[in-house]
Amino acid sequence: MAGKSGREISIASNKSALSRVLSWEGALVLIFIAVNILGVILSENYTAANVLRQMPRYLAEIFILFPMGYILILADIDISVGSIVCLSATMACFAGNAGLPFPVVILVCLLVGLICGAVNGAILAKFTELPSMIVTLATQIIFRGIAEVSMGSGGTISYTNSADLIPLTTMAGPFPISFFGVVIAAVIFIVVLSKTTFGRKLYAIGSNKTAAYYAGVKVEKIRFIVFSLAGLMSGFCALVLLSVLFSANTTTGQGFEMEVIAMAVFGGIATTGGKGNLVGGFIAAFIIVCLRVALGLINMNTQLILVIIGLMLIIAVLMPGISQRIKTMKKMAKQS
Repeated sequence: MAGKSGREISIASNKSALSRVLSWEGALVLIFIAVNILGVILSENYTAANVLRQMPRYLAEIFILFPMGYILILADIDISVGSIVCLSATMACFAGNAGLPFPVVILVCLLVGLICGAVNGAILAKFTELPSMIVTLATQIIFRGIAEVSMGSGGTISYTNSADLIPLTTMAGPFPISFFGVVIAAVIFIVVLSKTTFGRKLYAIGSNKTAAYYAGVKVEKIRFIVFSLAGLMSGFCALVLLSVLFSANTTTGQGFEMEVIAMAVFGGIATTGGKGNLVGGFIAAFIIVCLRVALGLINMNTQLILVIIGLMLIIAVLMPGISQRIKTMKKMAKQS
C-alpha cells in the first residue's frame, strides 16, 4: 500500500533469501561481524566474556530505541528521553533512600517515566500545530531542571541500599539479566510493528498523516500512546542504568536521545516517517555497543568514539540517496 508521499507501507514480505542478504539488514549483519573482527584485532582482551561483562552499561539505551523507532516512523521526534532517564533515576534514588520496598522503587521509576512521556504526548495531541522537536526540547529542559533542583547543590544522589539493585546486575550464565530484558522488549516491539494493525497505522500516519486521519485512524491518540511508551521505556532505561551506576547526577542520560536516534537511523528507519523497521535498528544498536566496547578496551577517548559513531550515522543517512542516484544513473544509461 502506498500513500500520497509515494512511500510504500509493506504489510507482507515476499523477499527471497538473496534479497534479504542484500538488504540493509543483511549489510548490518556483515558490519556487525566486521566490527567484532576489528575488536579482536585491536585488543586481545576483546572476548565474548569481556563484551558481555561490559555490556550492561550500554544496554540501558537500547530500551529507548524501540519507542524511538515508532516515533520516527510517525515522522516525529523526541529529544527529551535523556532527561526523562535522569528524572526517573533521581526519583528512584529518593524512593529507595526513603526506605520504600524495592518493588515500589521500580514502580516509582517507571511511573515517573510514563508520566513524563504522557505529558509530551498530551501536549502534542492537544496542540497539533506544534512541532514535536520544539515541544520535547522544552520538556527536555524542564525534566532535567526538576531533577537538578531535586538533587540540590551537590548535583548527585546515590542509591544507599545498593543490595536492592543486585538482582538487576546478576548474570544468567554468560549473559547479563538486562540482555534478556532487551531481547524481550525487542521481540514485543518488532512483532507489534510488523504484525499488528497498530503497526500498520504507525506507517500510515508517518507516510501521510492527513490521509490516515481521513481513513479513520485516530492519529493523535496513537501519537499520545507512542510518546507515553517512550517515557515508560526511558524509565526502564533509568532502572538498568541505576543498577550499573548506583547513583544519578545532573549528566545522567545526557546525549541518550541522539544516540538512540543514531541507532534507529543507522538501522534504516527514515526520519521523514513511514519507512524502516526495528530489526535493523536492533542490529545497529549491538554494532554500536560492540564498537564502544572494542574502542574502550584500547582506552580511546570517549569523545572520539562519539565522533566515529557520528560518522557512521552520516554514512547511513547518505546511503539511500547514493543508492537511489546510482539506480537513476543506470536507468538513464539504459534508456540512452
